[in-house]
Amino acid sequence: MNLATLETLIGHKFRTPDLLERALTHRSWAHEKMKGEAEVKVRTTENESLEFVGDSVLGLVIAEQLYTKHPGAAEGDLTLMKHRLVSMKTLAGIASKLDLGNFLRMGRGEEQSGGREKPAILADTLEAIIGAVFFDSGYDAARDLVTRVFSEEMSAVTPKSSLDFKTLLQETLQAKKLAAPVYALIRTEGQPHDRTFFVEASWDGGTSTGTGRSIKLAEMMAASEALRMIAETNGDKLT
Repeated sequence: MNLATLETLIGHKFRTPDLLERALTHRSWAHEKMKGEAEVKVRTTENESLEFVGDSVLGLVIAEQLYTKHPGAAEGDLTLMKHRLVSMKTLAGIASKLDLGNFLRMGRGEEQSGGREKPAILADTLEAIIGAVFFDSGYDAARDLVTRVFSEEMSAVTPKSSLDFKTLLQETLQAKKLAAPVYALIRTEGQPHDRTFFVEASWDGGTSTGTGRSIKLAEMMAASEALRMIAETNGDKLT
């Protein structure tokens, strides 16, 4: 694991390299390599606590950037744009561009199951790195990192591109004289402080699934997928 290479990719030189190493340590590696150690020692080796902090820092930076970029935007529009930017899909995409999967320390079983390419793991790792930068050099450094690596997504996001997919799906079904969709929580994964929710949307004609860090966001992603499926079936194009 060449930490210097990753530091170049993210544009931050760590004063405490151990923080970056911990940010890249998946719990499967910690449990496998430290088998028999006290649970508290294992927890202080993996990246979940850093991820918890990174999630909060990321949310604040994104909110700040959106407020500055869209000073007259309604709160609802800002919320939708923020959800889009901090979604697992966006985070995993950025993590993939940074090639974070190849820098991860993970257990053999997790790696064999494709862990280095799992969106949830990639998204969590990016948040852990943001948390590590925050502890290493403070909020300004973390903000610089987020602003840098999210620049493309931040430039592209607009209220229109962050539509309320649940409302749009309901209106689409109503136009076809169909009942409103029904959302059901399928399962959750992760620790209580860091859950990933899996939701299924069902309507007269199909079902779709979505994932997110909250039930609301998972429902939004399921609705987005439903709209894509309906558009494909009808030969339409969603804008």
